[in-house]
Amino acid sequence: MSTTQSERLRELLEPLVSSQGLDLEEIAVDSVGRKRVLRVVVDSDTGADLDRIADVSRALSAKLDETDAMGEGAYDLEVGTPGAERPLKEHRHYLRAVDRLVKFQLAEGGELVARILKVDDEGLDLEVPGVKGRKATSRRLGFPDIAKARVQVEFSRKDSKDSKDEKEEEA
Repeated sequence: MSTTQSERLRELLEPLVSSQGLDLEEIAVDSVGRKRVLRVVVDSDTGADLDRIADVSRALSAKLDETDAMGEGAYDLEVGTPGAERPLKEHRHYLRAVDRLVKFQLAEGGELVARILKVDDEGLDLEVPGVKGRKATSRRLGFPDIAKARVQVEFSRKDSKDSKDEKEEEA
């Protein structure tokens, strides 16, 4: 049974990342010119701030230095988070995206942009924004109906908590 370098690295590094209270989302080894780059993507339900990323980066670096998992050649280690427009692939990703706007590629074809309201084991309860003055509508989408999903960046949306605070201040 052959395992890839990424699979071996995941087996080595995932327990260490988990011990830091984070999830190991992705590992990639890329060649950039003559250099190799090991990219490690981590996240958690509460997010990963710079201090946590620095801590896990130091721990991963030390672990990699004591093994030959990356071989003899030089490499750079980059540790980061999935980013603002993260793809949603696992159940926990959808849970973390509750109240976020998401663009769905549907298994039957077509696209849907909607806000995730609730996640359960079978799928999602969504709010589809109204267009041209129409009211938003509710929709249920099962996980088998989703081919791909990606969080969308919203620049103009006010946080519902901020809106409530402003209304209370005006009263």
